[in-house]
Amino acid sequence: MRVPITLVVAVAKNGVIGRDNGLPWRLSSDLKRFKEVTIGKPLIVGRRNHAAIGRPLPGRETVVLTRDRNFKEAGVHVAHDVADALGLAEAIAEEMAADEIICAGGGEIYAQFMPLASRMRLTEVDAEPDGDVFFPEYDPSHWRETFREEHPAGGRDDHAFTYRDLVRVRSA
Repeated sequence: MRVPITLVVAVAKNGVIGRDNGLPWRLSSDLKRFKEVTIGKPLIVGRRNHAAIGRPLPGRETVVLTRDRNFKEAGVHVAHDVADALGLAEAIAEEMAADEIICAGGGEIYAQFMPLASRMRLTEVDAEPDGDVFFPEYDPSHWRETFREEHPAGGRDDHAFTYRDLVRVRSA
C-alpha cells in the first residue's frame, strides 16, 4: 500500500524556510497548526532539521534521513536514502493507522520528496527574511488549492501569514 506523502512547511515570500539552524520568525499559531496536522503520523526530517528541533516530537514517529552512517539517536528511526525513509515511514504509518506520511524538511529533504508528494500544507509567511535554507521551487500548475485561510500578524505571530493546502493534479 502506498501511503500519501504530505509536505508541511512555513515559507517566506522569498523562499526562505530557515536561518542558522532555526526559524527566521516567531509564529506561535503555525507551530500549533504543525502539531495538529502531524500528530499521530510518521515524520520524515533531515538530520540538521532534527538537530534544530532538538528532540523527537511527542505523538509522532520520527524518521531521520541522513548520509551520516554513524548517526544514531534513541527515540528516532534512521534512514540513509529516500527509499529507506519511505519504507520505514510506510511501515510506521501502518502501525499507527496514519493516513499520510509527513515530510517536514529541511530544504534538501523537501527537494527529494517534492516529486513524490501528493499534498502540501503551506504556511506562506508575509516576510522576506535573510536565510540559508530555501524551499524548492515547484510548478503551481501541477497543484490545486483546496484550502486557504489568512491570518494577521499580532499576539505571538511576528508576521501575517496564509495557510494553503494544495493537492497534486499533475505529475512532476
